[in-house]
Amino acid sequence: MATPLHVAMLPWSAFGHLMPFFQLSIALAKSGVKVSFISTPKIIQRIPKPPPNLATLINLVEFPLPAFIGNALLPEGAEATVDLPSFDKIQYLKIAYDLLQHPFKQFVAEQSPDWIFCDALTHWAVKIAQEYEVPLLHFSVFSASMYAFLGPDLLVDNKTKIRQSPESLTVVPEWVKFSSWLALRIFEASGSFDGLYGLNASGISDIDRAANVLYGCQAIAIRSCPEYEGEYLNLFEKIIGKPVIPVGLLTPENVNGRDQITDERWKKIFQWLDEQKPKSVVFVGFGSECKLTRDQVYEMAYGLELSGLPFLWALRKPEWASDDLDALPPGFGDRVHGKGMICIGWAPQLEILGHSSIGGSLFHAGWGSIIETLQFGHCLVVLPFIIDQPLNARVLVEKGLAVEVERSEDGSFSRNEIAKALTQAMVSEEGEKLRVKTRKATMNFNNKKLQEDYFVRFVEYLKTNAVRKQE
Repeated sequence: MATPLHVAMLPWSAFGHLMPFFQLSIALAKSGVKVSFISTPKIIQRIPKPPPNLATLINLVEFPLPAFIGNALLPEGAEATVDLPSFDKIQYLKIAYDLLQHPFKQFVAEQSPDWIFCDALTHWAVKIAQEYEVPLLHFSVFSASMYAFLGPDLLVDNKTKIRQSPESLTVVPEWVKFSSWLALRIFEASGSFDGLYGLNASGISDIDRAANVLYGCQAIAIRSCPEYEGEYLNLFEKIIGKPVIPVGLLTPENVNGRDQITDERWKKIFQWLDEQKPKSVVFVGFGSECKLTRDQVYEMAYGLELSGLPFLWALRKPEWASDDLDALPPGFGDRVHGKGMICIGWAPQLEILGHSSIGGSLFHAGWGSIIETLQFGHCLVVLPFIIDQPLNARVLVEKGLAVEVERSEDGSFSRNEIAKALTQAMVSEEGEKLRVKTRKATMNFNNKKLQEDYFVRFVEYLKTNAVRKQE
């Protein structure tokens, strides 16, 4: 009997990265591939447990987060970006994460995996893969359009010369830092691009980390499909000069379902959803990583109220709020009583999106959330903030799949613009074309056979190009 192919997974310590890597691990294990999913102890405790029938193929490997001189600058017990009070602390988490290269090197030496799958920030995996002659694959949690857009900035020393060595990746060219086109697009979409290319406390910028990974990997796997962004997949492959492989959308399965929810609060919320008209409710969710200011939360609240639409808002308690009541405008809960539901804290997002009364979603346009929302055919109202979100939002708008909340020149948004975008997407006559297009998009996003076919081809590529060919 042939020994299963063995893949070592190295996701960055953010749940927007961890969960796609975990979903990829599940899909690989279903295909008979052995996976070592590597992260820190507290993160391993927080991710879902693999299905019992796959337990022998998925090994959750714990590497304690190394201590370093800046640990005092991190909150106690922080191992993921969601544990950090602000974005400026992420640089210290990156330093600790970089130190995982030492136990990982020992792991590769002892376990001899057939492949290493790394994230965009795991730049040190390149040298380890080269030293032990293990093929390296970059698994992107971002869309192909994001990489097609940034590809030239990541790989080019000047406007005509491709970077020739890892050493050349340690300096970001001035024309890249101040690319007016990139700056304008990011600024227009989110109001800010501060820190996009900035150095952090480790002395290595994120763009250099990603460039090193792209330079050193054998291929790039994208959580996407040609039916959504075939032109960008092709363009990125031309830019990178390496295989760019769509693995399908890896749409998460609603394994537990509503019947498994025991929280009385959520039972009541679902009962309220049952009473609403089909496709009438807006789901509002910005995840656990998006840290909204008081003004932003309040303007969203007033915008929802102004729209007059029924809504379900899953809001993470902001750091600035003294309690749940303080997280919302005075009297807001009383004014929207019966019309809207607010839950502060965890929310069963898949169960919510799958409910028949949900018709649209107001969210940040993160790639994972786009996939989850479009598989149910909901209208998209996007309000992007960071990293890939602004570009994702623009692509959706250009494809006629979303309405973007308009911002002022300073990047702020108002309750009027929130209400306007929601009304346009959900009920206006001019939004009918959008509603039709999102329903059509579902035919591809929810086509399990189509997505599985892409994944089968991906697994065949891994077997064909492994260090040791499978018998």
